[in-house]
Amino acid sequence: MDIQPIAAKDRNLGSVDYFLLWAGVAISLAEIWAGGFLAPMGLGMGIWAILLGHLIGNTLMGLGGMIGSTHGIPSMVSIRPAFGLRGADIAAVLNIIQLIGWAAIMLIIGGQAGAMLGAQAGGLLADSRFWVVTIGMGTLLWALCTGRPLWKVLQNTSVVALLFIVVLMTWVSMRELGQSALPPKGSGIPFMIGLDLVIAMPISWLPLVADYSRFSRRTGPAFWSTWWGYFIVSSWMYVIGLSATLVTGDTDPAMLLLTMMGKIGLAVPALILVIFSTITSDFPDIYSATCSMLNISRRLKARTLMWIAGLLSIALALVFPPEQYENFLLFIGAMFIPLFGVVLTDYFILRKQRIDLREIYRVGGAYWYWNGFNVAAVAAWAVGFGVFELIAVMKYPVGGSLPGMAAAGGLYWILTRVQARKTP
Repeated sequence: MDIQPIAAKDRNLGSVDYFLLWAGVAISLAEIWAGGFLAPMGLGMGIWAILLGHLIGNTLMGLGGMIGSTHGIPSMVSIRPAFGLRGADIAAVLNIIQLIGWAAIMLIIGGQAGAMLGAQAGGLLADSRFWVVTIGMGTLLWALCTGRPLWKVLQNTSVVALLFIVVLMTWVSMRELGQSALPPKGSGIPFMIGLDLVIAMPISWLPLVADYSRFSRRTGPAFWSTWWGYFIVSSWMYVIGLSATLVTGDTDPAMLLLTMMGKIGLAVPALILVIFSTITSDFPDIYSATCSMLNISRRLKARTLMWIAGLLSIALALVFPPEQYENFLLFIGAMFIPLFGVVLTDYFILRKQRIDLREIYRVGGAYWYWNGFNVAAVAAWAVGFGVFELIAVMKYPVGGSLPGMAAAGGLYWILTRVQARKTP
């Protein structure tokens, strides 16, 4: 594991690997839970928001991955041409915080689900802390093996098995809940706000997608396999959560569906779903947090940093309830939407998909700018973040993701063009 470019001869992931990798990421209790948030929109508008939101979000995520697959570099390194070497370090620090935090939240959700399914047996199996540690250690070991031949077999086999269990869960939900949906309660939510809730999920993977696409043999298949793998399964999870909430009014559709599976004798498949869906959707957080640490400093070995990230996520999950830091994590995560508005504008529009790999690691080189910072990129990032937060605070019914990203990218393009005209 390193942040140096991966040579073409060392890239070993193909179309099937990427489809199953991102399908496994999408199989998550958190995605079912997020789908329930769209219930006030009703079934028809909710499904439209799910499909359109994933269409937009997946495309942006895939474009971020193209930088990695084209040049063999991880996500935080791909930020350096736009922000400078030290500017990318700021993004890396924020990425470490949000990745370890979200890994902890996923462990909390998995721990609660495991304890609920193990309540009848009692003892350790009914203790959420036991499941947090068990699933957390499994996630850490999974991350430590990332990219190895054995990991590929385990990852692909696990995701295929999880897809079968998700089909089973879908069947259970249709059988137990029926097909009659409750009318939306209250005044509903604006379509653009619901769309923003969906877009936020695939865009949340932008700061780490290139960490995996850099192992691809070819850029095109990696893009489309990533796109379809996440689009199909994540949309599926959202629809399950939306439907379950509409029918029952339950605010936690994931736990509801697991409870129903347990009651009809499917507790073991439900528990397998809890454990392995958490691992396959959580290990990218640990692996990519390590990549971000290496982007800042390589004084410690990668495996040591990964152990630190994994154990820290377990400790956070054991100590802090999610409501204590979830808003802060959302605040940190929101910073990456305008950030990648700058990065994608820089790479695809201004640089025409060209990066000098010899300069991307060199202090004082072409991507050093002013003391390691590209002031234009940082300024555009700040303005985009301000637009995002202003929309959220003022509760404008337009959502903040697309305006924040467009504002950051547009301003960066203007500032760069003006600077180019002034420079001989």
